[in-house]
Amino acid sequence: MSDPVSAPLPARPVPRAVSPERRAALEQAARDFEASFLAEMLKAAGLGKPRESFGGGAGEDAFASLLVREQARLMAEAGGIGLAEHILNALIAREGLAAEETGDA
Repeated sequence: MSDPVSAPLPARPVPRAVSPERRAALEQAARDFEASFLAEMLKAAGLGKPRESFGGGAGEDAFASLLVREQARLMAEAGGIGLAEHILNALIAREGLAAEETGDA
């Protein structure tokens, strides 16, 4: 008869460590995603709406969207809203799960 207090726990493989190069790539992907998310939020808030700030014309819409994307990228590089950190943690956890499934851990 097995005592539930002293029953052994099933062994779980230790997740593998992510290499520095892979971590840097995942960090960049997370920052890029956060920048895209912030750009959409800024557009929804009306930042990219043309106000003749570039003098009007057909190219104003294109340049206004470039301005919004660059502002969002700079916001993400400066720390953003914390979304990149959560995405990075999820990606690293997923890397560990993928290693466990393939037996590479």
